[in-house]
Formats: sequence, C-alpha cells, structure tokens
Amino acid sequence: MRLSRFTATLIGLASALSMVAPALAQIPGGMNHEGHEGMPGMAAPAHAGHAHDVGPAGATYDLRFIDGMVQHHTGALRMSEFVFDIGQSGVGALGKAIWRDQAGEIRAMGLWRKSWYPQAPVYPVALASGGDPNSLSGLIRMSQTQIDGMRMIGEGPTRENRVTWFLEGMLHHHGGALIMAHDALAKSTNPTIRRFATGVIVAQRAEIIQLRRMLALEGLRKPEYSQYDALFSL
Repeated sequence: MRLSRFTATLIGLASALSMVAPALAQIPGGMNHEGHEGMPGMAAPAHAGHAHDVGPAGATYDLRFIDGMVQHHTGALRMSEFVFDIGQSGVGALGKAIWRDQAGEIRAMGLWRKSWYPQAPVYPVALASGGDPNSLSGLIRMSQTQIDGMRMIGEGPTRENRVTWFLEGMLHHHGGALIMAHDALAKSTNPTIRRFATGVIVAQRAEIIQLRRMLALEGLRKPEYSQYDALFSL
C-alpha cells in the first residue's frame, strides 16, 4: 500500500459508507471470508479462512482494528518473502514493494497503539466473548488461531507453484484488507484510522487490478478474481 500518494486527497472521502453493507453481502463468506478455491497443486485452500471481524464499535475498536491489521500486514510480509528472488513479470519487485509499504504501516500502527492505548497489553488483543467493547477489561489475548486467520497465509508454496500461490493469495489477502477497511470506516470515529482505511481501499484496489493482470499473463482469468470489485467504491 502506498498511502503517501493519496494522503492529500483522501480526507473526507468516507461519506459513501452506505456502500459497505451491500458490498460485504456480495463477498462469499461475508466477514469470515471463507470458501476460496485452493491454489493449483494444493489439496486444501491455501489462503482461506480469514477472520476479518474485530468486533463492534466502542472505545477499544481502534485498538482491536490495529492489532488485527498488524497481523494481517504481517501475513503479507511473510507471503512476499517467498517471491523476492523472482524476476518473472515483475513478481519479485511487487513482493518487495508490498513488503516495504506494509512494514512501514506496521511501524506507524505501532506508534498509534502506544500513543492511544498506553495501558493496553503488549500482546495483540481481541474482544472476549461477551466482552465490553468500551473497556480494556473486555479484551483477551488474540489466540494463535485468530492470528493465523488474520495473517491468511495457510500452506506455503513449492518452488514450482509459488508465483501463482503469491499472486492468487495476495489478491485474496488484499480483498480481506478491503473488508477490514470498510469495517473501520463504518465503526471508527478516529480521523487517523479513517484516513488510513480510506488509503487502504484506494491502494489495494489498484494492486488487485495489477495482480489480475499478472495472473492473466500466467493464463489465469478466474471469475473469483473479481469478487472484491464491490468493495472498490468509497
């Protein structure tokens, strides 16, 4: 994601939140993002099962969103590292760009977390079942299952299928980020989070289009690659 290119134009673009609910309804699995087809040569879905929902609005929503998005970004870093040495069709360059941009955003979110929630635990948190969304006491440590779901990596690639694994996986990974960003626009009142979420939508929809073009060069043009288009609108 490249928020620096959009910062001057993003403020105030979140007024179209009426698009969120209809758009999410068109995504298979809704906020749980399940049901993706597997990567070629894999017996099980490689990037399925992302748990997008960080819970309802409340005083701790931004903390829960940050912790979820940091884990989601970390998954993108790990996925990108599999293709750093590939020159084919710009795949390695894209992986490095994604790694650089999202590593920077992880650092920024860490600073926001420390400034806004100095009393929060150092570990990533999630809302407890029945927990109060307005109190730190309503939070629990994010489970490994939740972390794995947010990171959305699944089974790693082989050397033979890692290009398709990365391109298809990152397309779905970006789709997950779009869902999380729309959720933040619907629930957060923090101007920084709202600007960040808007920037996520602008940048990741552009990269989804780029990923589709790169997949087409691999001879892949699956209908599922367009399933996130309803989330492109702000």
